[in-house]
Amino acid sequence: MTHILLRNRDIENIHKLDVYRANGGYEALQKVLNEYEPGEVIDIVKASGLRGRGGAGFPTGLKWSFIPKASGDKYIAVNSDESEMGTFKDRALLEHNPHQVIEGAMIAAYAVGAQTIYNYMRGEFMGIGHHMEEAVRDCYEAGILGDNIFGSDFSCQMHNYFGAGAYICGEETALLNSLMGELGQPWTRPPFPAVEGLYQKPTVVNNTETMANVPPILLNGADWYRSIGTEQSPGPKIMCLSGHVKNPGTYEVEMGMPYRELIYGEQYGGGILGDKQFKALLPIGGSGPVVVADALDAPITYEGLKPFGSDMGSGSVVVMDETVDMVWVAMKLSHFFKHESCGKCTPCREGTFWMDKLITRLYKGEGSQEDLDVLRSVASKIGGRTLCALGDFATSPVLGTYKHFANEYEAKVKAGQRDTAVPTPTTD
Repeated sequence: MTHILLRNRDIENIHKLDVYRANGGYEALQKVLNEYEPGEVIDIVKASGLRGRGGAGFPTGLKWSFIPKASGDKYIAVNSDESEMGTFKDRALLEHNPHQVIEGAMIAAYAVGAQTIYNYMRGEFMGIGHHMEEAVRDCYEAGILGDNIFGSDFSCQMHNYFGAGAYICGEETALLNSLMGELGQPWTRPPFPAVEGLYQKPTVVNNTETMANVPPILLNGADWYRSIGTEQSPGPKIMCLSGHVKNPGTYEVEMGMPYRELIYGEQYGGGILGDKQFKALLPIGGSGPVVVADALDAPITYEGLKPFGSDMGSGSVVVMDETVDMVWVAMKLSHFFKHESCGKCTPCREGTFWMDKLITRLYKGEGSQEDLDVLRSVASKIGGRTLCALGDFATSPVLGTYKHFANEYEAKVKAGQRDTAVPTPTTD
């Protein structure tokens, strides 16, 4: 297939400005500035059906339309704080096709009347940040960023910003707080970022991959984009495949392809490592409930895994074979969420602590049936009671693995009972 997003796999050195422009780069931006009013750009993106690629899947054009039309300071924030377990798609774009992200963000800025773009990258992206800095610098030198771009009235500045490696800053309001020099913690909504975001001004926050989808839409049209994928989930999607597969990596797929093909297809995962049996799949890294073999024929769409109690999310697919201890998996993920909780919400701060403590005890064979009951009770009382979705995410490892692998939890309890049982005296 011809790549729409991972174009570096078809075109060598497309991360360089001259190569990108020689292959149609910034033609979409020029088209927008010459032919469309800002509102028309929003209408085209709406018509394309593009949905956010950061995980939530919110319609991109609709999000842009929430920005007030009145003049004044407005901002675009590109969410490159790629911290989800098993996700590495945005770094591929920033490192190998950065100009498509920049062009998409500039089109978004024109559409909503913003003149400043911030690209918020996770702290561990320092090396990748050099690629982005070079790309932005080249754009300024070429007159693509700055004042009166391509001779138009549109002016736009862009800045790269590094976070400090906090998972919570992938949440849009925590990200904005971090950009303003505040603690990276979410805020209660309203106000929503579209009305009062960065520096209390209207702000659009879009994922890196979402921005990379924008230029081809404006260049080729909404109908062209809708011809790819499905009715409810149009367009291409970058999937991150890792775990027990023969060919881990990033794959650009057409929405609607089954998970089975992604895992077993020769041009994708190539099957389970060592030809072992498939056991389970984390379709959203650690943030969504685990699914088992009956979900493999579900389509890669925003709706595909709903009947199985999970979601596509950002497309971070972690495959586990028959050797994996699912209580161990839940323990590792619970520890992550305890560590990454910002501590602002009591249910999340206290709940993740107790889940981690209880499941660690169970895994070590030191737990009781009461511990297991309390663990499930704590997990069931966090979701829907926190400021952001991290609380919901944190419950997924426990509740999801228990749903499908209760026997493994019960085995841990029995092992603990055996280890602590008083020996029965014997008589000769």
